[in-house]
Amino acid sequence: MTGGAGQLGRDLALALAGQVPPGGRRRALYGPEGPVEIPGTEVVTTDHRTLPVEDRAAVLGVVASLRPDVIVHAAAHTDVDGCEADPDRAFLVNALGTRHLAEAAVGRGAHLVYLSTDYVFDGTADRPYREWDTPRPLSVYGASKLAGELECPPGSTIVRTSWVCGFAGANMVKTALRLAAGTGELRFVDDQRGSPTFTADLAAALVTLATDRRPGVFHVTNRGETTWYGFVRAVLAAAGHDPDRVRPVTTGELVPRRPAPRPANSVLDNAALRLSGLPLLPDWEDGLRRLVTALAEKADVE
Repeated sequence: MTGGAGQLGRDLALALAGQVPPGGRRRALYGPEGPVEIPGTEVVTTDHRTLPVEDRAAVLGVVASLRPDVIVHAAAHTDVDGCEADPDRAFLVNALGTRHLAEAAVGRGAHLVYLSTDYVFDGTADRPYREWDTPRPLSVYGASKLAGELECPPGSTIVRTSWVCGFAGANMVKTALRLAAGTGELRFVDDQRGSPTFTADLAAALVTLATDRRPGVFHVTNRGETTWYGFVRAVLAAAGHDPDRVRPVTTGELVPRRPAPRPANSVLDNAALRLSGLPLLPDWEDGLRRLVTALAEKADVE
């Protein structure tokens, strides 16, 4: 697995090992007939230090040495505004890096699972985006991740997700909690909609898709949708803070303006999961409560 040091990578490693990630619900996978126990699996995680995906020779060498049956490619250059400022780096990591993993997977006969994003869409649809909708990215980040999708060999699993938050790493839940510890009002946009997704839940679904070697594109998010304004209000409420401190603003009112455009509608329809008979992830409010509780327990211990 690439991206093992990230918030999703850490929870995915735990899920593959049969453990419950912080904020998770069960020690099992999602399956078409309910939870199923995780078979014995040897999990090898890499990060940019141990496996720079932009280095073809390194990728081919590591994959040849490890001889994996499945490669989960979760590493990416995810700084959306940073990608806008440096497109070459975005495409080097997100597109060419995926090409290297794809080449190595084909050579080994391994199944490739690629993590993609809601940013492949332009956000102009008046409904949630299905897996079969035509991507039209607005940003360099979205374009580079779409390019990575196109590098995946036939039969790969491509998982698009959105608004990812987890126990490890930086994310909007932790940002909101940090700001809530201060004073004054908090301003968040109310004209960008999406489905918050929690890594403990996403990891369980990813393990199922990976072990089943399900081909094609899957949208995998927690159920329900909200705006960033609504989401931050919910974070504060879950942590016992006053949600009325949060004030709505429009994207155009943000100061300073962000370099990369964001899609106004990032909501993904998990149609492929639903139509395949695979259970959907829990509601995002449920995932949020579990994550806030796990973070609070960690703070109490420290």
